[in-house]
Amino acid sequence: MRKVIGILAHVDAGKTTLSERVLFESGAIRSMGRVDHRDAFLDADPTEQQRGITIYTGVAWLTWGEDIVCWLDTPGHSDFSAEMERALAVLDCAVLVISAAAGIQSHTETLWRLLRDKGIPTFVFLSKTDSPAADADGVLRAMRRKLSPDMLDLRSWQRDGAMDLPLAEEIALREESLMDRIGESGSENAFRDALIRLIRDCKVFPVMAGSAMTGDGIQGFMRLLSGLSVSQADPEKPLSGLCWKVLHDEKGQRLCFVRLLGGRLSVKDEIPVGDEALKVNDLRVCHGTRFQRIDSAQAGDMIVLAGAPDTLKAGMAVGAARPVHPALTPMMIADVLWDPPATQHMVLQALRTLEDEEPTLAVRAVGDRLAVQVMGQIQLEILQQAMARRFRTDIRFGPFRVLYKETIAAPALGIGHYEPLRHYAEVWLRLVPLPQGSGIRFRSLAHVDDLALNWQRLIETHVFEREHPGVLTGSPLTDVEVQLVCGRAHLKHTEGGDFRQATYRAIRNALMQADSVLLEPLCGFAVTVPAERYGAVAQSLTAVRADCEAPEMSDDAVTLRGEAPLAAFQPWQNGFAALCHGRGTLRVWPSRYAPCRDQAAVVAERAYNPLASLEDTPDSVFCAHGAGYNVPWNEVRSHAHCAPNLAESGL
Repeated sequence: MRKVIGILAHVDAGKTTLSERVLFESGAIRSMGRVDHRDAFLDADPTEQQRGITIYTGVAWLTWGEDIVCWLDTPGHSDFSAEMERALAVLDCAVLVISAAAGIQSHTETLWRLLRDKGIPTFVFLSKTDSPAADADGVLRAMRRKLSPDMLDLRSWQRDGAMDLPLAEEIALREESLMDRIGESGSENAFRDALIRLIRDCKVFPVMAGSAMTGDGIQGFMRLLSGLSVSQADPEKPLSGLCWKVLHDEKGQRLCFVRLLGGRLSVKDEIPVGDEALKVNDLRVCHGTRFQRIDSAQAGDMIVLAGAPDTLKAGMAVGAARPVHPALTPMMIADVLWDPPATQHMVLQALRTLEDEEPTLAVRAVGDRLAVQVMGQIQLEILQQAMARRFRTDIRFGPFRVLYKETIAAPALGIGHYEPLRHYAEVWLRLVPLPQGSGIRFRSLAHVDDLALNWQRLIETHVFEREHPGVLTGSPLTDVEVQLVCGRAHLKHTEGGDFRQATYRAIRNALMQADSVLLEPLCGFAVTVPAERYGAVAQSLTAVRADCEAPEMSDDAVTLRGEAPLAAFQPWQNGFAALCHGRGTLRVWPSRYAPCRDQAAVVAERAYNPLASLEDTPDSVFCAHGAGYNVPWNEVRSHAHCAPNLAESGL
C-alpha cells in the first residue's frame, strides 16, 4: 500500500531525530544523521544545518512490510507553520511527536487543532523516554485532559506485539458489536479491523513511546503505524491530485510536488489545472536532495513535476481534487530595504520567486516600497539569508508592524465587467460574512445553463489565487463567503484572463458598498512570575488590554494565561524581564483575529485611498463603438449585461 505519512512536533521535541531513526531502521539510509552534528538526511539545506532547525518539509521514501511510504518531516518552529500546514493536505495520517520530558507545549496545541480541523488520523509518539526527566504516564494524562480523552495507550502492544485485554476493552467500548468477543480465541483480527476504522475516522488516537536516539520502541512503533494506517488514494478513481509544495533548482527550474489521490499518470500525459491542460514532460520522485526520473506514477505516489509553469501553484488542485486554503496566516508585516547596486526590480523579482515557494509571504509592491508578510522574526532572518545565498542580494527589514485584516458586517453585492475590444467577461458576486477564523470560502449559485461549469471553476480559482485588499486600510480580506450569483462569457472573445479581471473588480465593487470591519491580530500568552511580582505584572497586562484567565498558583510562583492585542503586547514583551526582575518566563503564540477596538484611529492613521490603485480598482470596463471605456464603481449596475432575478435568488 502506498502511503504518505507526515511527522509534526513543537520545536526540539525530537521530530527530526525520530525521522532519521525511522529511515535508518527501514534501510532507507545507511547511517543516522544528527541535528546537532549538522548531517541529518532531511535537514540538508545549509540554513537548516546552521540553525539546527527544520525550515522546509523534507521528503523521503521508505519501505516497511508491504507499505511504500513517503515520509514528510515538517518544520516544528511556529514561524514556518505555513510550510507545515501545506503538507497536511496530502497526508494519509500524521505522527505527532510530544516530548515525554517537556510535555505539551504551546505549538503542540496549535498542531493538534489543525489536525482535528482537517480530520487527519493521528498517531502520537512520546519521545525522549530515555531522558531522566521523562514522565510518559504523566504526559499521557495531560494529553487526555488537554487534547482528547480518546488517547489510546498502545505501549504494551508496541512492546509485546500482542493486543492485551485492557486494549480490547477500550476498543469494544467504541464498537459495541465486539463486546461479547472480548477474550474470545481468534478474535484479534476483528479487534484490529475495528481499531483501524476507529483511527481512520479520528475516533481514537494511538499513543506509543520510545527513544529515537537509542532506537528503543522504534520497531514496534513502525509495525503498528504501518499495520493500523490506511491510504486515502484510489487508482481506480479519475485523475486527481494536489500541488502542496514548489521549489526552484539551481537553474531556476520550478519543481512542483504533487500527491496523486486518484488515477494514473505518465510522461506526455496532460493534466487539467483550472481551465488549462498542462503537459507532463518531466516526471520525478524526490528522496532527500536527490531526484529520480520516472515514466509513470499511480494514486498514492508523491511526484515532482519538473518545469511546470507558474500557473500551477502550491494549494492548487489537479484534475478532480479540490484546492486547499491555509488556516494559519501571518500576523506581521515588514518593509523590505536594500542598498545599491540592488534595484527595486531585482529585489522584487527575487522575492516573487521566494513567494512562489512560500505563498504566505504575499509580497507587496506599492510605489517604491516593498513589504512581506511573515510569521515572526526567525522567518525574516531566514528570508534575508535566502536572498543573500540564492540571489546574491543583501536586504534588511524595517520595523515589524502588525498585519490587520478586513471583513464585512453584512452581505454586499458587487459586479465586475471587463470588455476592452475583443475581450469579454461579466461576474456578479455576493459577499457574505462568515464567523471569525473562517477565511475565504466560495459557493456558486449560478446555473450551468447561464454560465458554463468551466467558467464557474475559473472564477473560483481567481477568488483564491491572491489576497484581496479591503477598502479601509488595504489589509487582506477574510471571513467571507464569495457567492457567484451569475456571469456571462462571449462565444468568441472570452479568454481566461478576462474572468480574472472581472472577478477582481466584482469583489472590489462589493467591498465599496459593504459595511467593512477592521480586524486586529491577538496573541496568546502564558506568563509565570514570582508571587511577589504578580500584582505588578497583572496591572501591566491590564494596561495593554489583555484578557486573562484565573491565575494558577504553584509553590511561590503564579501563572497567567490569556490573550492580548498583538500591537500593544509586542512592546510589553520588551520590558518583561525588567518587570519580573529577570525571574519569569514568557511564552507567546499567534491566536486569532478580532474586531479592532481602535478602528477609527487605525483607519485615520493609514489614510488609505481605495480608489488610488489601478490594480485593485472597483470600476469596470465596457465597450462601445469599437473601444473600451471606464465606468465608475457606483454606476456599473446600470450598465451591466446580466439580469439575474435577485429576489428569486434570495438576494
